[in-house]
Amino acid sequence: MTSEDVVGERTSESAVSTIVNLAEEAKLASEGVKAPSHAALLSIAKSLVAGGVAGGVSRTAVAPLERLKILLQVQNPHSIKYNGTVQGLKYIWRTEGFRGLFKGNGTNCARIVPNSAVKFFSYEEASKGILWFYRQQTGNEDAQLTPLLRLGAGACAGIIAMSATYPMDLVRGRLTVQTEKSPRHYRGIFHALSTVFREEGPRALYKGWLPSVIGVIPYVGLNFAVYESLKEWLIKTRPFGLVQDSELSVTTRLACGAAAGTVGQTVAYPLDVVRRRMQMVGWKNAASVVTGDGKSKAALEYTGMVDTFRKTVRHEGFGALYKGLVPNSVKVVPSIAIAFVTYEVVKDVLGVEMRISD
Repeated sequence: MTSEDVVGERTSESAVSTIVNLAEEAKLASEGVKAPSHAALLSIAKSLVAGGVAGGVSRTAVAPLERLKILLQVQNPHSIKYNGTVQGLKYIWRTEGFRGLFKGNGTNCARIVPNSAVKFFSYEEASKGILWFYRQQTGNEDAQLTPLLRLGAGACAGIIAMSATYPMDLVRGRLTVQTEKSPRHYRGIFHALSTVFREEGPRALYKGWLPSVIGVIPYVGLNFAVYESLKEWLIKTRPFGLVQDSELSVTTRLACGAAAGTVGQTVAYPLDVVRRRMQMVGWKNAASVVTGDGKSKAALEYTGMVDTFRKTVRHEGFGALYKGLVPNSVKVVPSIAIAFVTYEVVKDVLGVEMRISD
């Protein structure tokens, strides 16, 4: 046997040995990953369930105020029916009964349950990714998320969740607005989706998407950032004896959620009005009214986000961008608070160790 044969044989043996070692390492790695992967999938499922329950419970609790807010946002300025929160709720009760207060809530829950599930889960995942990147950049393995980074994670979560369920939000708005006198009647979620798709085209299902994306950044971002930052501050400082240990009471967490909801919705509200008005465009004669002289007068038509802003302010004043803010404030404060607390409580019940603040 020549020296070349010996070298070749040794090289061959070395290559085979390397391949065997790699195969064994891969096998061990895969065996080690199997159990955690099932646990991780279960944890993801529980997180999604907790988020869905949180969304459904919080929105149903404030459904009458949600409907009144939308009616105030889109009502024709030539025919004012709703002049405020109390008067508006009484008018709905008188003209449509108890069921009228919850009109569109089924569609809202069908949208908000997956939306909330995706939003909370996306926030957790975005927070992990941003925190890992932040620690890599700073070289500090003990670094924690800052309020600004939480704002970014919340914005990512809001955009993902809103985009995934936006067509449901559009038809929910139309189902909520329609009354017995509306020329066009949608019989339900799927009928509304198919009708809009057939009569107005697939792009119509995303009318108002751009202001929604812009609005969701401060809204959802601030919700998460304010909520978690307040919790962290309370745990660290323990002001007025509110916190005796690292666990916050349900009442304290509700207060944190209420503060978060107030800040977020106030900043983003004008974009919500614009989005809702854009969603009504294309709904034939839905906004037409009969004025005092018996003539039909249609509401304004909008061609885009900027056009909607401009026409709303020009014809109705700057205050029109905050139409429905009062019932929305009354709605959002408990809604956001209930959503955050329900999410964490359900995760505790399901045995998920990680919370959003972790």
